[in-house]
Amino acid sequence: MFRIGGLGMTVFIIAFLVAVIFAANQNDVVGWVVAIIALFWLLLASFVVFSIQKAAKKAGAKLTEAQNAFNTASGRAPMPDSKNNGGTTMVSESTATDPARDLKLDHSFKIVQVQIRVVEEERAKGPAADSETIRRALETIDITATNARDMIRSGGPDDEPVSGTIVD
Repeated sequence: MFRIGGLGMTVFIIAFLVAVIFAANQNDVVGWVVAIIALFWLLLASFVVFSIQKAAKKAGAKLTEAQNAFNTASGRAPMPDSKNNGGTTMVSESTATDPARDLKLDHSFKIVQVQIRVVEEERAKGPAADSETIRRALETIDITATNARDMIRSGGPDDEPVSGTIVD
């Protein structure tokens, strides 16, 4: 279905139709010249409107592509595509962020990474590995993971720590 893009296009169409009617009624050269000029402006306006619509669609597709690339890089599912009607749809997202909590979680993850490295270094020593160091590192990982998990709350009535399966 042909959709006219705005009041300006309507004015150009009316001007062209009026020019053609007057040119046909009076049958003189000046009327037809005015009709040709009105047709030129109508074609130019149509070209501009359709070019802008096409550019807007391309820009929207590029924006969606960039959002999907960002979501993939950050470990989230890509945005649903209108062509395949698939993917994951975000129902709601918490807009409130707590920078202190995020910093604490980041620190907890760093502690876990360091302790994993300690365990790997001790295991690489083979029979000379210190089992007490490995035990302390695993205990630290357990405590840190528990504390970090307690920082993430479900927001439910009991405000319990988040639990469940991650689906990507």
